[in-house]
Amino acid sequence: MRGRPTKSIIRQNILEILFYLKKGYGYQIARIYNEVFPQVTQRSIYYHLRKGVLTQEITVQAIEQEQGEFSWGKMVEKTYYSLGEKANPERNERVEKYLQTFKPALLK
Repeated sequence: MRGRPTKSIIRQNILEILFYLKKGYGYQIARIYNEVFPQVTQRSIYYHLRKGVLTQEITVQAIEQEQGEFSWGKMVEKTYYSLGEKANPERNERVEKYLQTFKPALLK
């Protein structure tokens, strides 16, 4: 078999996070990922979110524009993701414990 395998440990870990979060945006998912699992780049997280949408493991739930004072301007576009129809989360206990402890602070 040539090319990248369709199964990925990083994408599976993202599915675990989305299983407990129900819905989340890229930066939020990356922050949680790097707290619970070995660190990966944000670029890798966004790649696997896009790849998960293509494989139907992840769906785009909403795209919202948020006003604020950011270093790059006054508006940010957040894409919210949730589990897709082909998602197969395994219920990781580390993710569950982390989100039970820190979920209120992460949802800000």
